[in-house]
Amino acid sequence: MRRAVRAGLWVVFGLFFLFPLYAMADFSTRNLISGGRTSAAWRNLVADDALYQAIVISLLLAVFTVLAMLVLLVPTMIWVRLRAPWARRAVEFLCLLPLTIPALVIVVGLKNVYLWVTYFLGESALTLTFVYVVLVLPFAYRAIDAALAAIDLTTLAEAARSLGAGWFTTITRVVVPNIWSGILSAAFISIAVVLGEYTIASLSGFETLQVQIVLIGKSDGPTSVAASLATLLFGFVLLLILAFVTRGRRGREGQRGMRGRVGDPA
Repeated sequence: MRRAVRAGLWVVFGLFFLFPLYAMADFSTRNLISGGRTSAAWRNLVADDALYQAIVISLLLAVFTVLAMLVLLVPTMIWVRLRAPWARRAVEFLCLLPLTIPALVIVVGLKNVYLWVTYFLGESALTLTFVYVVLVLPFAYRAIDAALAAIDLTTLAEAARSLGAGWFTTITRVVVPNIWSGILSAAFISIAVVLGEYTIASLSGFETLQVQIVLIGKSDGPTSVAASLATLLFGFVLLLILAFVTRGRRGREGQRGMRGRVGDPA
């Protein structure tokens, strides 16, 4: 009985999530003039210069945002846990603060700052990286914090330092491999946030993927829906990769723990 209920729930939830995706795929491949099917909307993802440039810009923004976020957040959180535990609440408050500030307020508040950014770096959409790093901090902080809480960070760091490792080596070769799942979670969540962000880019006057999707939707609905579906599928693939990597890592850790218990003397 329990298996039947579980299978029924899987079917219901599967239909609930997959039917909208099917509808989007159906609409994006439908020929609205003569009927039948066409792949013109999907070809426009690379054939339309404006849309293609928006996709490239959004992907570059995602890469730069993830790199900047990891360089800023990972060493800071490790240092706070090891050397300044008194500052942990303050760092957590600062990282979670963007969740409470509306996007409109962020854009208005950073307007004067961005006058200097555009003066030194030019009016490129890639300068949104600075804003997006702040935007993804709450999600990335939670993922990395959970990974750090799952390991004995103090023991690992002290063991590495006692063997002569410097702080850079300790972080990159000892700590990071042990929180790799948290880093991947933070990176993938940040990519999803950047690819789905519309308000800040639109108010700032930059044409990212979501802004271009809205603009194209006013004249070419199938292409707009195709771009939206491609973004959703890309995020779904990232989640599958994350689940696969996390499950594989847990399986290897479980096997090592089992071998260790088998090898223990009675």
